[in-house]
Amino acid sequence: MKKGLKFVALGLVLVLIFVALAGCGGQTSQPEQEQEEKPEEAAPAAEPIKLVYAEVNPIDSVVGKMAVFFKEKVEEMSNGQIIIDIQAGGVLGAENDVLDTMLGGGGTIDMSRISAFSLTPYGGEKSMLLSIPYTFANRDHFWNFAASDLAEEFLLEPHVNGSGVRGLFYGEEGFRHFFTRKPISGMEDLKGLKLRVSIDPVMTGMVEALGAMPTVVSFGELYSALQTGVVDGAEQPIVNYKANSFHEVAPYLILDGHTLGAIQVIITDEAWNKLTEEQQNIIMEAGKLASEYNRQISEESENQVLEELKAEGVTVIEVDDITPWQEACKDVIESATASYKDLYQQILDMK
Repeated sequence: MKKGLKFVALGLVLVLIFVALAGCGGQTSQPEQEQEEKPEEAAPAAEPIKLVYAEVNPIDSVVGKMAVFFKEKVEEMSNGQIIIDIQAGGVLGAENDVLDTMLGGGGTIDMSRISAFSLTPYGGEKSMLLSIPYTFANRDHFWNFAASDLAEEFLLEPHVNGSGVRGLFYGEEGFRHFFTRKPISGMEDLKGLKLRVSIDPVMTGMVEALGAMPTVVSFGELYSALQTGVVDGAEQPIVNYKANSFHEVAPYLILDGHTLGAIQVIITDEAWNKLTEEQQNIIMEAGKLASEYNRQISEESENQVLEELKAEGVTVIEVDDITPWQEACKDVIESATASYKDLYQQILDMK
């Protein structure tokens, strides 16, 4: 009996040992199973792409506000993967300085808002037609052009010509007008005055045709040039005239509206090629929205600023009949458009 009990006890011990070993075996395999099921760590997010955007005017100008709108849309639509770094107020130089930097490469300036005529020496000869005096009868005329196939051709011309930049979208700063340090009442009073011009040959020809003396002055030096009498006057859209405080030193504004301030936003091919196709599409879509925004605010801003200027004591001279101005510039217009007669006529017909 005792012998039987010993065998039973021994059996129970062996069973317990077997169970214990089985349990240990299960525990040793568990970490391996957990290791196999552990999810892989997500790849780190790509660094955002930063594009430096140069603007010669202050941020509260029409084109400055357009730049901010464009920046916000790009960053929103890209979920922060494209950052637009706006450098406004001419801190990166005048338009020709900016273009020289962009075309020189190196990536210090990726984008810029430039006047259409500024592209003339840089492979954008057709865009010069947009700054011909008295081309656009009104704003709608310009926007009809901006929506045309011809407009897209103008945007891509510098790229096609190998200049290293391409246009993205259009905008406008309003009609450009002359302003002076001395009292004036009409076109005749411009004769003999030193009027600031850029490197644009069409503007130079127009100033000469009006009997004034064209004087090249950098935009960044224009305020001091007016203040010290280096020049007697200049021309700008109304909003830019006030945003740059030119009215403080040249408080006589004549509303001749000789050209519409057509502008383009451009990007270097180097910066463009760094973007994925999806990112390029975002830039284009944001540009379309920024162009529409520009159209909405330009005339409204101009009217508001004009009233502010009058309230601040600026003498505003209305021009009832623009015909004498057009006649004075007739030869300049014919000469500047001689190589592109058909294209120019197409633009005129878009009224």
